[in-house]
Amino acid sequence: MINLKDLISPSFYSLHHIIKRQGFTHYWLKGGRGSTKSSFISIEIILGIMYDPKANCIAIRKVGVNLKDSVFEQLRWAISALDVEKYWKVKISPLELSYMPTGCKILFRGADSSKKIKSTKFSQGYCKYIWYEEVDEFKGMEEIRNINQSLMRGGQSFCIFYSYNPPQSQRNWVNEEILKMRDDRMVHHSTYLKVPRHWLGEQFFIEAEHLKCVNEAAFNHEYMGEVTGTGGEVFNNITIRTITDEEIKTFDGVARGLDWGYATDPFHYTVNHYDKTRRKLYIFFEIQQVGLSNRKAAELVKHENINNRLITCDSAEPKSIAEVSDYGLRVIGAKKGPDSVGYGIKWLQDLEEIVIDPVRCPNTAREFNGYELEKDANGNFKAKFPDKDNHSIDAVRYSRESDMKNVRVR
Repeated sequence: MINLKDLISPSFYSLHHIIKRQGFTHYWLKGGRGSTKSSFISIEIILGIMYDPKANCIAIRKVGVNLKDSVFEQLRWAISALDVEKYWKVKISPLELSYMPTGCKILFRGADSSKKIKSTKFSQGYCKYIWYEEVDEFKGMEEIRNINQSLMRGGQSFCIFYSYNPPQSQRNWVNEEILKMRDDRMVHHSTYLKVPRHWLGEQFFIEAEHLKCVNEAAFNHEYMGEVTGTGGEVFNNITIRTITDEEIKTFDGVARGLDWGYATDPFHYTVNHYDKTRRKLYIFFEIQQVGLSNRKAAELVKHENINNRLITCDSAEPKSIAEVSDYGLRVIGAKKGPDSVGYGIKWLQDLEEIVIDPVRCPNTAREFNGYELEKDANGNFKAKFPDKDNHSIDAVRYSRESDMKNVRVR
């Protein structure tokens, strides 16, 4: 009898039981080289189809030509490792794995042929499992949603796997996506360090340790699966974590800021606390929406700002300031001044820590984490801070304008 602990590494023991009890729908498995996440997923899919007589699967790569040598062979390995080859029929053209006792299948599709994905039908059961291998190769979450909407039909429960090695840049869509909180999503990180040594072979560990010695940043990215950045990150002092209600009750350095946005840019309102002694900023409330009228924006702000505390706004729109003032908000325009953008960002960079709650402030977390210098035609970083995807950053700068006065940025 096969012992599952001989096939999945200790990193995945608890995750196996979570999947078995259908704890979540979407499983994002990220990690470094040799973490065996793809092996784990293939085992789960084969076991799941053999257990559920209505379960089918589609394994997807961005480019169809990559299917055979990756997910197809990985799933064939799982069938062999579980010693169940006699129950499975293998078809090469087109790629297909069939579980003969029930007639359920594993199909393979490339996202470069989206029509084939949308037209996929199963004669028996429904598409319970979807596996996006190297999900970071896809264009973004919109492309993923369109595929899921086509496939996630007719069943009681679904299990969607997204496997990838995190790209270097925090601005990459997949690194930003996992910061968004969903009750039906679980994010799991794994590395080679918990994999039995003989599974990977001694040379694998030799290569990993050598890279760690000669280029630790490359080691952290390739083997540890860390988002190490491209070198152009503006903020290296960010901590993304929950800020509790108990913490917020102790905050006595609270300020509010507002960036108006434009036709296609969002309105952004921020509430944050600054600990001057420890030089730490805590961002714990936001409103960010596109297409808000000033009247509607004022109504939303009032729900949070029940004591009508002062709000520092972008002074570029005096008419908007006057209008929301008429609606009862206490507002003033930011004084700005020469190079106020650069000065404000450098002040934020110089803080010991910027703590952002990803549940209360998902847009703030995304913008601060993803804010990077742009490159010129020669691949060199531009000196000027980019003026895009920075609505929360602007609002925070305005809110802390008075704290920046007479402070020398190191």
